[in-house]
Order: sequence, then structure tokens, then C-alpha cells
Amino acid sequence: MTSQEGLLPRRHPTNDFFVCDIFDALPKDDLATMEHPIFSLSTRPDRRILEYAHNGTEITVTPSVRGLATIHDKDILIYCISQLMAALNAGRAISRHLTLRAHDFLVATNRETSGDAYRRLRDAFERLAGTRITTNITTGAVETTRGFGLIEGWEILRKAKGGRMISVSITLSEWLFRAVQSKSVLTLSRDYFRLRKPLERRIYEIARKHCGRQANWVVSIDTLLKKSGSNSPRRVFRKMIRDMIAADHLPDYEIHEEPGDKIRFRRRSVVVEDHALPQVSPQGLDAVRRLMPGCDVYAVQADWQAYWLRSGRPQLRAPDAAFVGFAKMLAQSSED
Repeated sequence: MTSQEGLLPRRHPTNDFFVCDIFDALPKDDLATMEHPIFSLSTRPDRRILEYAHNGTEITVTPSVRGLATIHDKDILIYCISQLMAALNAGRAISRHLTLRAHDFLVATNRETSGDAYRRLRDAFERLAGTRITTNITTGAVETTRGFGLIEGWEILRKAKGGRMISVSITLSEWLFRAVQSKSVLTLSRDYFRLRKPLERRIYEIARKHCGRQANWVVSIDTLLKKSGSNSPRRVFRKMIRDMIAADHLPDYEIHEEPGDKIRFRRRSVVVEDHALPQVSPQGLDAVRRLMPGCDVYAVQADWQAYWLRSGRPQLRAPDAAFVGFAKMLAQSSED
């Protein structure tokens, strides 16, 4: 046996591939790409360079010759994040190197399993690997300003006879993997994968991120247009939102148009009017984000409001302080 004495410790061991084998994992999406427009909403090759700046966040998205990664290509990342989070919650070790069965992915994301579906899957990998992001978005409490791809590499294994796709190996970017490690993710409705139109998927993401478990969330049409990443003129975008309101099949949320060019998203399951619940200021929400990095702050707010109701609706002189105190109690209980 070779002696290991005198050797430095193995500081960077090779990570084995994480096998995506968790059946029926809940769909999870990372907060950063839900908040900001990263993916193209076009159904045709989109070779624009996207520039976005909002509240100190700056993003440049540069396409490859095959075009920008699309909102439907993002299903691959959602599937990977879902598998990794399910493994984390089960106490399993994870890696940013993943191996998945193409058939399992197609079934989990409500896609056909035809030969054409497998071909489109390869095209999606190429767009994801070729699209380059330059941003200062914070993931896992680390602000990064650099360029990277959404995935660093991919490999398809096929059977020699017939050429049927067997499995796919993917390496996620460190930026995206850090979001998983810090649990900076939210659960999506399984019906997300039933949304056919790219804008419907994007609007659902925005609503899920900003409304969360609040009773409702109001946003201006201009801000919604900016956050969506849509390339449509304002009047066309407004018409698409009105069509979405009329169709009323967005999972979890109803959409209403209000005076003053405002759009209101309301959770379908909420029965308590929001004026009857104690509200938290943006500063209070930020304080809990700092206290509980990676948490769904709106879920914490909903739990606090439910706790307030169970407590007999006491009068609150300082709702923000009460909310932060509740969050500290949760954080302490999770450590015990």
C-alpha cells in the first residue's frame, strides 16, 4: 500500500455525477431568474443581445449563433434544481454534475416523448450552453459580476442501434448551483408545464416570486413589461395581459386590471381581505431576508399573518418589529 504521509490533503476531490432518480420531485425554480428576465420569450431563434437594469441589478444576455436560451429551455434547469432540492431535503449529497434520463425529464415536464422531442432537447442544451450571462445578481449571499453560461457542458449517450437517447450528463454553472445550495428557490405549480405560451410562463414566474403567499401584489404595466423581458410594444403587451386575464388559467393566481395602469395578482386560495391583515414594509422584508438567507420571505410573512390571526388579531404598534421577532423565533426553532 502506498503511504499517504507527506502528501497534502485532497482539497478539491472530484465530484461524482449526481443521478437524477427522484420520482415526482416538486418543481423548483431559482429566485434570481424568476425575478429578472434571462430567457427569451420568442419561439423563433432570438439573436438579440438583451440589456436589463433594475434597482441596482444589471444583466447582459448574449446569444450563441443558435440564439438565446428560451423560457421552454429553462425546463431543463427547473428539472435539475427540483432533483437537487429533493435530494438535499432527503439528506443526500449533491453535485453540479448531473446525469438524467431524457425520458424522465420529458415526462416530468409534460412533454411528448417522440423522436422530435428528443431532437428539440438537444437544441435546448446547445442554447443553454451557448447563452452567456454577465450580471451582478446575488446568489447565496454572494454578489457576482462576471460572465458565465447557464450550463457549462452537456453530453448525450445513445444506443448504437437506432440512436435512441439513453441519458444526458449536465454540468450546471457555479452561479446556479450556489442558488441551490443556499436554497434560494421557490416551488412551482405542476401546471406551470401545461402553460403553452412563453409569456404565460414568464408572468406566472413573476407572480410567484413577488406575490408568493401574500393575498395579492400590485404592479404597474410598465414595470411588468420590463420584468417580463417581452420585446412587444407596450400596447401589444397590454393586449396580451388582457387576453391572459380573460383566459384565467394561470396557476395559483388571478389577474385583474386596475385604474392607473396597474395589474393586481391575487392568490386564488386567499379568502381574508388584505386590508384585514397586518402588512410588512419592504424594509421589514429585507430584514428577514438578511436574518434567514435563502428563505421564501413571503411564505414567512404568510405564516406570521396566520399566527397573528390565531392569536386573536392583537393590535400591533410596530408590525415590522413583530414580523422580525416572529422570524427570529422560526430561525431559532430550526437550529434547536
